Amino acid sequence: MPEFVRSSTWEKVLNFIATSDEPAPYLLMDKDVVREKASVIGKGIRNCRVYYAVKANPHMEIAGLLDRPGMNYEIASEGELKILSALGIKPKRIISSNPVKSPAFIRYAVDYGVEYFAFDSVAEVDKLAAYAPGCNLYVRLTVPNEGSEWPLSKKFGIEPDTAIDLLLYARERGLNPVGITFHVGSQCTNVYNWSMALDKVSSVWNGAENMGIRLKILNIGGGYPIRYTKEVIDIQSIEEMIDTLIAQKFPEDIQVQLEPGRAVVGDAGVFVTSVIGKARRENVNWLYIDVGVFNGLMESIGGIKYQYMVGSRASTQKWTIAGPSCDSFDVIAHEVELPEPMIGDHLLILSAGAYTISYASEFNGFPVPKTILI
Repeated sequence: MPEFVRSSTWEKVLNFIATSDEPAPYLLMDKDVVREKASVIGKGIRNCRVYYAVKANPHMEIAGLLDRPGMNYEIASEGELKILSALGIKPKRIISSNPVKSPAFIRYAVDYGVEYFAFDSVAEVDKLAAYAPGCNLYVRLTVPNEGSEWPLSKKFGIEPDTAIDLLLYARERGLNPVGITFHVGSQCTNVYNWSMALDKVSSVWNGAENMGIRLKILNIGGGYPIRYTKEVIDIQSIEEMIDTLIAQKFPEDIQVQLEPGRAVVGDAGVFVTSVIGKARRENVNWLYIDVGVFNGLMESIGGIKYQYMVGSRASTQKWTIAGPSCDSFDVIAHEVELPEPMIGDHLLILSAGAYTISYASEFNGFPVPKTILI
């Protein structure tokens, strides 16, 4: 059994492959793992409400599986809201933490009944004042993302002095500033990012209080890591530290919001692919599979390293693994040690449940792989 995959999941995967005639590629998702993660995340933080980040895996069945007590949803677009609408999810269970939203999405969300939105600019305040008058807002701060394999610190967020000015401006425009949000970066393996972030938030929180703005919501985003090729800090340890720091720095009646995505679905997924080609060029062994950067493995170019499995008993070699498209950008991994497979053999990619299918396109005519719950 491969490292970091529970025996029950591995058994389900192998049974499905052995008994199904479904052609590769496809993504298998273990429902029991998703349920278990959803039942654990957030339990170590007092006054915490959990909002699943739908972007991590927006499959309708996954979203429906998470329609359970204690789980809510975070969205960024009309498409994600349409999924929740089709499931009959009540608007009180939905927030939108994308700091830059289209007018069309804001109108749709407001018509549906969504009341909470993130922001980080004057332009966004003006937009929300026009399309969501009286809505509740939480401002996004920039925080350190060192130690995160998918940093998120450059595109969004503002510094503390600007944040207080923006909170005041939002109030002047008739909106209701209620909180602060941040994101330590996706797949964060540096637990101290949360500590530094909460220090920053605390200064803004107190500064807003001094300016007559009584905040109540602390949205700590996502970032919990999963095991890909190595051990990571566990959820319990992360939440123990976060809970202690919040108790030290913030009022007792604070409401904490948590937005896990990868941590809920990541290690529930196994990508089943097949080998479509092999070559040796300039002393490098190349292995080509039917899933690549464009139709499911986009995160491989941003720092995420997966575990790969083949059923071959041949001698182990180092491989560069590439996808099926004719674009030379479509290279997934280098120096991966694997026994040499035959053309047509399965190659399994582990911990592939998050940010795979949700990133996928049909570039070059290759289809988006199916998602199958097991």
